[in-house]
Amino acid sequence: MTTYPMLLELGTGTALRSGSYTKAAQRAVQNALWHNSISLAEVFGAQKSDMIVDVEIACAQPDAVDLDAVRAEFPYGTISARAVAGGLDIAKPEMPDAAPTIIAHAAIKVSLNITAKGDMS
Repeated sequence: MTTYPMLLELGTGTALRSGSYTKAAQRAVQNALWHNSISLAEVFGAQKSDMIVDVEIACAQPDAVDLDAVRAEFPYGTISARAVAGGLDIAKPEMPDAAPTIIAHAAIKVSLNITAKGDMS
């Protein structure tokens, strides 16, 4: 069997007041997932638990993201997560000591180990 990327989902999440990069990342994942009902595994005769899910979070402070909390957003599958520099922090000019508004982006790639038609390997 070969691992085939099948699906790419994108989402954006924010933390308006808390200053939590983890909350913004979780909301980006939820944004990507909650707008879809994916029956990908069943179409290929696999279980949902067979899905291989790679999530990449982009935010201004990637080291501040709790990746275990991000992985916990997924109800099934083998989940890997990483955070990279990106996203956007928006300072509050009228409150310079306040946490910025945080915008995080999520890119979720879903793959399956399947045998393609005509693949004898």
